[in-house]
Amino acid sequence: MKILLDADSCPKGARELAIKRSAQLNIKLIFAANRQIPEAQGAVMEICGAGENSADDRIVELAAEGDLVISRDIPLAKRLVEKNISVIDDRGRVFTKENINEALSLRNFMVGLAENGMGAVRQKNYGKKELKTFADSLDRILARQKP
Repeated sequence: MKILLDADSCPKGARELAIKRSAQLNIKLIFAANRQIPEAQGAVMEICGAGENSADDRIVELAAEGDLVISRDIPLAKRLVEKNISVIDDRGRVFTKENINEALSLRNFMVGLAENGMGAVRQKNYGKKELKTFADSLDRILARQKP
């Protein structure tokens, strides 16, 4: 088992928690990003090209059944869930075969609204509550999947 983290858009607190948990459980952690992530100490850093979706493509390439991916990118999550790979976002939402199509549809709807000037796609600030929910989801999945 390994953990892959879509590091470009992941909040610092979630990245730090992933590093801490992977070290505690001796699980390989890979940060995939288009740039160096300063606090990636303890993780393998995969610097991906600047092209659109290059980090996503690298994560899909590296991920295997039994791994965990942390990403808020719903189209990426769909690609991974279809390969039977566990995916959670940095706020603790678990993506599954049962909910990924609805999440993607809602995401596409919101992006469409924003593109037509009818509202921006915004997330709430990332605080202690969001980090706690992420930590709980991360711990549940790691406990279930760790051999």
